[in-house]
Amino acid sequence: MRIYFLYDRKLLAKLSKCAWNVITAYLKSTVTDDDAVPGASIAVQTYGDFLNFNPHLHAIVSDGCFLKDGSFQTASVFMLEDLKEAFQYEVLKMLKKEGKINDAIIENMLSWHHSGFNVYIGDRIEPDDKAGLGNLARYIIRACFSQERMIYVPAEKSDDGVAKIIYTSKDGKSRKVFTALDWLARLVIHIPSRYEHTVRYYGYFSNKSRGMRKKADADDVIPTIMPNELSSSEAKQNWARLIQKIYEVDPLVCPKCQGQMKIISIIDDFEIIDMILKHLNLWDIRNHDPPEVEPVHIPELTYVEDPDYDNSGSQIPAFDTFWS
Repeated sequence: MRIYFLYDRKLLAKLSKCAWNVITAYLKSTVTDDDAVPGASIAVQTYGDFLNFNPHLHAIVSDGCFLKDGSFQTASVFMLEDLKEAFQYEVLKMLKKEGKINDAIIENMLSWHHSGFNVYIGDRIEPDDKAGLGNLARYIIRACFSQERMIYVPAEKSDDGVAKIIYTSKDGKSRKVFTALDWLARLVIHIPSRYEHTVRYYGYFSNKSRGMRKKADADDVIPTIMPNELSSSEAKQNWARLIQKIYEVDPLVCPKCQGQMKIISIIDDFEIIDMILKHLNLWDIRNHDPPEVEPVHIPELTYVEDPDYDNSGSQIPAFDTFWS
């Protein structure tokens, strides 16, 4: 799906919004006040370790919600699997709405054992850890490459007379060699379009929210931190509220009689869960390869080489090569 974001950069803003939809729904489900508002600063990054196109998000997120009385209520422990599945659903729904994929592709992808989506949560930063917050903020808006890890070999010093870039991975365990033009070609795809924002602020951190607090002379007020009153069992039961907001369906409505179901117990023992799912023949329902599809006939391509262009040794498709 990354290719859609490569050729339509407007989708990157929608990708950021997908993450915020999941974050705000999840954090609101972990506090008792319905008017509570979380905050997040989300940065869009498009590059991998060697400048390959890899759109992903880095976010600084409030560890709870801000209340109308000026206090701050901390959230329960994040559950990664819930966030990952909800984020996957939001992204697939967005791409379908944009006309990039259809129901058949979504159904196919949802049947894969490994979804390709990933959510990682770093360590909590305490309110008085200004240095830690500053380091994290600099990390999420860092440049796409590091000069310290890059070695430039001029054409006159190269064995084949072509300028080279030698780039070392972030962990220092591997390195790759690029021609100078190939390196520039990889670099330019990460330059934002005109007026494109790469960092967005949501909820309590949004410009609108901050503007309202400035008018009320409350922007510099430090909220009183309130502990979360929800027990661990109550927090787990709130998964229904999250699922209802994200999937737009109430999981506590019986699919057979449409009656309201009640949670009678929370089961977190993996052996018991295995036994129940196997008894209901649901254990292997998603653990299989993608379904086979009918082969699609692709017309043969005729290759036409531009005589004025030498693409020997190039690692990217030549822009002066034409296909008919």
